[in-house]
Amino acid sequence: MATDDLIYEIREGIGHVVFNRPAARNAFTLEMYRELADICADVPTDGSVSAIIMTGAGEKAFGSGTDMTQFRGFSKSEDAWEYEDKMDKVLSKIEGCQVPTIAAINGACTGGGAAIAACCDIRLSTPNLKFGFPIARTLGNCLSVNNLRRLSDLLGKGRVREIMLTARLIEADEALEIALVSEIAETTDILQIRAGKIAERIAANAPLTLRATKEGLRRLGDASSRIDDRDLIEMCYMSEDFKEGMEAFLAKRKPAWKGR
Repeated sequence: MATDDLIYEIREGIGHVVFNRPAARNAFTLEMYRELADICADVPTDGSVSAIIMTGAGEKAFGSGTDMTQFRGFSKSEDAWEYEDKMDKVLSKIEGCQVPTIAAINGACTGGGAAIAACCDIRLSTPNLKFGFPIARTLGNCLSVNNLRRLSDLLGKGRVREIMLTARLIEADEALEIALVSEIAETTDILQIRAGKIAERIAANAPLTLRATKEGLRRLGDASSRIDDRDLIEMCYMSEDFKEGMEAFLAKRKPAWKGR
């Protein structure tokens, strides 16, 4: 599977996904999310693919979140609920991928890009990593409860509260210290080499053990998927602040928040 915006190739038994919109800092369209979900859901279990490596084109960004133009048509609560439902299905398919997934993070990894990386089994980065969800100072929307659960499983509730409320981004040294990433590669070329070496090591291991481990860890987070958070999603996405945040972001100016 390959498109202009998302490239997928299998080379020597390893799947390689490239988010290919470098001019837009690899911001995701809804179609890119769907394509990634399909790749993860349809990966064969016959041994022809042992792992999937995801990365962004260029050296500046793994993925900078959802393309803001995707939100301009939102006019009713159902639009926001449908978007968050679609995102949860995409991320669930990444979590449920039958082979290990590796995020080779080159630069900015924010919003939807950070959510994708958080769902991968292994993450490594370049020194210019910027990871997080700065929506409290940019768009004024919110994360679903399931996404907060995913982040809390990875980083702990305390750190999730802190980075969400301050809207700051985690950089490479901190990411390594808190085990958000397993290693830092000096350049994007070295990053790809190291991701490939990890994939090769994974390929030598027992496939059923890997699959059982991934599925067991996924099931640990199932309880929060039953929490109803539609009121929170509606409050943010249908607000004047969200419209202001979106227009301010696209105009590259500071938003004027009103709290309504």
